[in-house]
Amino acid sequence: MSKPVGIVGYGVHIPRYRIRVEEIAKVWGADAPSYKRGLELREKSVPPPDCDTITLSVEATKRALKRAQIDPAKIGAIYIGSESHPYAVKPSGTTVAEAIGATPDIHCADLEFACKAGSEGMYIALSHVKAGEMEYALGIAADTSQGAPSDALEYSASAGAAAFIMGRKNILAEIEYTHSFMTDTPDFWRREHEFYPQHAGRYTGEPAYFKHTLGCAKALLKKAGAEPGDFKYAVFHQPNGKFPMRVGKMLGFKTKQIEQGWLAPRLGNTYSGASPMGLAAILDVAKPGDRIFMVSYGSGAGSDGFIWKATDKLPAVQKVTTQTYALLDEKKFYLDYGTYAKFRRKILKNY
Repeated sequence: MSKPVGIVGYGVHIPRYRIRVEEIAKVWGADAPSYKRGLELREKSVPPPDCDTITLSVEATKRALKRAQIDPAKIGAIYIGSESHPYAVKPSGTTVAEAIGATPDIHCADLEFACKAGSEGMYIALSHVKAGEMEYALGIAADTSQGAPSDALEYSASAGAAAFIMGRKNILAEIEYTHSFMTDTPDFWRREHEFYPQHAGRYTGEPAYFKHTLGCAKALLKKAGAEPGDFKYAVFHQPNGKFPMRVGKMLGFKTKQIEQGWLAPRLGNTYSGASPMGLAAILDVAKPGDRIFMVSYGSGAGSDGFIWKATDKLPAVQKVTTQTYALLDEKKFYLDYGTYAKFRRKILKNY
């Protein structure tokens, strides 16, 4: 029987800047209360001008390394999932590798699949370790997501990252089952040279998010011979505050199972980071033996599913570095719309 594989280190990073839903709404004459009710969003994180996907990835990985207590030189691969890599042609992973002290003898790739690019990186990292190709592999989910001015996405598109080191020694959360589900469903896209993504409005819900999240989740439950009641926690992709709660209840999960990883109302939609950051928030409090159900979602469209089981190694590292909710509650700096627009380069110099 092969040795267990799973998460041996994890970490999160969130920028301290925020903008409230009301601040965006008043600029465009929108009804802020309807956005707060309809999307269940209060505020979102905003990256400062000197923060990009690479910055977020490095900071999250540093926290993952503190929990893993391993030499970065032993990491055999780095996969960064994002739809906001700072370069169209230049990898993010090579910069992150040097910043954390990895060696040149490493496999590196930048991944894209809308909001499930991060779970793709986790899946591939797990697979490499499981196959015996390397001792440790790193999967990162990071985004500084974009939303066009006045578009519904502007109220949710935020920034954050989660990093997970996979290995076989001192496992914090063992992987039990995985499953992936995808179809060609064009609900959200951004062509080359376009700064902002476009989306198909309400079409992004039923035939896109819900079809794929439910399809993956039901197949994963069947594969595991499990029911929602068999899990302590569940986390789903959270493009807003409403969707993850709704899909969880459609599957039979209860609010109490979902709340710990439900970050969107206070954080916004971190795209690739959304469900992985929710998983990190759950790992911050999970107890040995707790089972965690996780399903990501990415437009285009597809979902990755994971079933994790917390081990007796987890409690010892939960407070080794800053936890997810502590990062959410750290001293925050609220922006007016003008400063936010400058930070996100919505206002560009023409000289």
